[in-house]
Amino acid sequence: MRIARLLTDDGPVSGEYVDGVVHTDDGQYAVGRDGRLLPPCEPTALYCVGRNYAATNDQMDYDRPEEPDFFIKPPTALLAHEQDIPYPPFSDELTYAGELAAVIGKRCHDLDPAAVPDAVRGYTILNDVDALDQQGRTARKAFDGSAPLGPWIETDVDPTGIDMHTDIGDERRQSANTSEMLFGPHEVVAYLSERFTFRPGDVVAFGSPANPGTVAPGDTIEITYDGVGTLRNTVVEP
Repeated sequence: MRIARLLTDDGPVSGEYVDGVVHTDDGQYAVGRDGRLLPPCEPTALYCVGRNYAATNDQMDYDRPEEPDFFIKPPTALLAHEQDIPYPPFSDELTYAGELAAVIGKRCHDLDPAAVPDAVRGYTILNDVDALDQQGRTARKAFDGSAPLGPWIETDVDPTGIDMHTDIGDERRQSANTSEMLFGPHEVVAYLSERFTFRPGDVVAFGSPANPGTVAPGDTIEITYDGVGTLRNTVVEP
């Protein structure tokens, strides 16, 4: 099942997404006609794992981490599917990263990996937008508009063997499978839950495969995870 959130004239609604229509307890809402998609959840934080693909570490000359290497983005970083990404005026080197992300379904802490599927509501897609020329991860990755998320939450998917690709215009920039992760989704969520109390709607993103290149205003980024969906956003002048 796909769960989506829509911003209508009367406020946000949430329900099952089927063929462009969000079905709620109060009625049916067509995407575009009745409102636009919102990020599919309302996290208190987005926990993002880096250096989780060997190809990325080779490309960036990173050492292989001995445990998941993570950073945090705030909710103010969120953008929705098809919402424009403003090119940050403080950067001249903007890049992207197509990542699978889990959405937590209940308050939880200190999970065993075997318990993770019961704590996860489903999976969505994150674009980890990164201003490479800034100092430190927070400055690079935690600014407004640095976390496009969506388009919905897919509740019925196995995260351990999903093909993905990222296209910029007509050019394929990323292609991989989640089986190539150094630390699998259940392992990552369990590891982070030892340190943080998750709340419903919180997001855990699992890293990105090798990322060749930067983006400029006018570029459209399409990130696809088979069985989950496609997240699409266009970079625009600030």
